[in-house]
Amino acid sequence: MSEAKKIAIMICTDSIGTGEEELGHSLMKSYIYSLTEVDDKPSCMMFLNKGIYLTTEGSPVLEMLKQLADEGVEILTCGACLDYYKLTDALSVGEVTNMYYNVELMHESDNTIVIS
Repeated sequence: MSEAKKIAIMICTDSIGTGEEELGHSLMKSYIYSLTEVDDKPSCMMFLNKGIYLTTEGSPVLEMLKQLADEGVEILTCGACLDYYKLTDALSVGEVTNMYYNVELMHESDNTIVIS
């Protein structure tokens, strides 16, 4: 049996695609839900820029992200982004990270998926 590939996911927005914002938010929610259902979980998920809205208070995907964290997925949110959007105290899942650590994770991964 071959060893599972290490996958990192970087999410830089709170919706998927361009066009109707409501549809984009729905697609993001569906994407994260789908991650909870697949057998091969990513090793980590990094949230940057507007993606941090998914890991902070009021996010429609918090429970799904908490489930992923409970299943061993490292949930990481950009500290500089939290400061920029004044959401440092609103982080509700995972840990604060920096770009240096994100780069290390991407280099260690077999595949990095970027959603921007």
